Amino acid sequence: MKNWKSVVSLLLTVCLLFGSVGIAAAATDTASGTGKHITILHTNDMHARAVEQSPAMGFAKVAGIVDKYRSNNPNTLLLDAGDAVHGTTFATLVRGESVVKVMNEIGYQAMVPGNHEFNYGSDRLLELANMMKFPMLSANVKKKDGTRLFEPYVIKEVDGVKVGIIALTTPETMYKTNPKNVEGLDITDPSAEAKTLVNEIRGKVDVVVVLGHLGQDASSTDTSFKVVKDVPGIDVFIDGHSHTVLKDGLVSDHGTLIASAGEYTNYVGVIDLWVDGGKVTKKTAALVDETIAKDIKPDEKVAALVSSIQKEQEPILKEEVANTAVLLEGKREQVRAGETNLGDLLADAIRDVSKADIALTNGGGIRSSIEKGIVTKGDVITVLPFGNQVVTLEVKGSDVLAALENGVGSYPEPSGGFPQVSGITFKIDASAPKGSRVHTVMVGNKALDPAAAYTLATNDFTAVGGDEYTMFAKYPIAGMYGAMDEALINYMQKLGAVTIQTDGRISEGKKAVVEPEAPGSGNEAPVTVPAPTPTKPQPEQPKPEKPVKPTPGKPAPAPAKVHIVKSGESLYSISKQYGTTWQTLQKLNKIKNPHWIYPGQTLKLRTAS
Repeated sequence: MKNWKSVVSLLLTVCLLFGSVGIAAAATDTASGTGKHITILHTNDMHARAVEQSPAMGFAKVAGIVDKYRSNNPNTLLLDAGDAVHGTTFATLVRGESVVKVMNEIGYQAMVPGNHEFNYGSDRLLELANMMKFPMLSANVKKKDGTRLFEPYVIKEVDGVKVGIIALTTPETMYKTNPKNVEGLDITDPSAEAKTLVNEIRGKVDVVVVLGHLGQDASSTDTSFKVVKDVPGIDVFIDGHSHTVLKDGLVSDHGTLIASAGEYTNYVGVIDLWVDGGKVTKKTAALVDETIAKDIKPDEKVAALVSSIQKEQEPILKEEVANTAVLLEGKREQVRAGETNLGDLLADAIRDVSKADIALTNGGGIRSSIEKGIVTKGDVITVLPFGNQVVTLEVKGSDVLAALENGVGSYPEPSGGFPQVSGITFKIDASAPKGSRVHTVMVGNKALDPAAAYTLATNDFTAVGGDEYTMFAKYPIAGMYGAMDEALINYMQKLGAVTIQTDGRISEGKKAVVEPEAPGSGNEAPVTVPAPTPTKPQPEQPKPEKPVKPTPGKPAPAPAKVHIVKSGESLYSISKQYGTTWQTLQKLNKIKNPHWIYPGQTLKLRTAS
């Protein structure tokens, strides 16, 4: 049921944002396909989740699922849609080589580089690609002279059926890895590249598969939806990047089946194709999770390989470095959409080591929570797997404000650029236009001065323009203060038992303007009045229900306990109706993505008394 709700809510989002694309849920088709049966297994956004930790199945279990399908149908391909070789210490301690070894053992047959494949730099990525026993493909990653870094496609022949596999990488890579990692490269328009290559190979193959690390986020420009709308002739689009769970796939107007298998080895995607006389006669998509795979044994060779790699890394990772008396919150959906205590702690740590006026770090750089109790070096590296350095810049106040506006541009939708801060507080008016949302900015106990210079501590990713913090790129590095993981460890040790809680550095609040009293009134002190309605057209929001006036002698009615979602409503607009926050409703209703709610859904407004 949970998966189905994810699909339904995603579809409603798709209809609102991409209505002209004509995307619909794949209907259950009981009719038999004719011709040869080919199975395509696929993963995406594994982020080096090597070991089983529910709901993640780990590499050995994924391999066991692959073994099972291959034994049932020898005509089986195994593909990955990117973001595999980075994300946990299992990968980062050896710069991705461990994951390549495991993928070779499992028997992958092609993959596309995601943005995180570039995290060790493009030179290292080419080294990893050379270690692979399968091709790394991308049609739109190019050198400045226009030549491709990788082959754009491969044609696999399976039992006489020719399957063309074209690969596309998200252009967001240019700012979703450290820009230094992609120096000398361009990532071109995925739709244009796909159109050229589909036309080139359509006459040579029976099946066209696009392996894309593009995703389906509403905040992205180049999505899988856009490509399948722009490019007819694609039979299957296997997607990654947005960590989307598509239980049965989606189908476009052109008949393209879109599939995506979530994240972190939580799922293995299964696409079944029947091909007769050079035509696909039937295609279906499904997902295998830990429940469905409960009776499938992990692959023993892969389990042994993972274990041997872990054993080599064990002495480093088990070192006890700190202690926390509280859970330090670093969940993706929390740290990318609001202040968390781990975000505060990390920002405090980099401000402490650098003695800067202000610290700002991107929420997307925080990759995990830290459980209450003993903290190991492995725990810290899992939170901060990128190897980023603490740097300082001398920044004008106006660019500090521009940076905050950039970070909250997608709010309340989670965004990797969301700022976790120290030494500064500010408010967000989510109803204001993007670029004009931040107000009441205080540095210490003084208002931010746009003309003043401030010492800003950040990481070397955002300092050179990562996550679209382009306003920082013009400033030279003023100081370097070592690795972020070391700064965090040292600061936690300084604190002793960590007890940090969020303290309201970032909060929601309606913007206000200040106007003087009329001359001669006798009181010319500034007065705060409500901000005017923005001139930019805003989507119509449902009107709040009028409060019921109590009848004299009768008690007032109890506050509502639930709300039924209406068409056009968002979690944010609903929260405003009831005087709460969207984060509270998200937590109360256990909603993974606050952007995904759907008409008819029942939301709890308060806990049962």
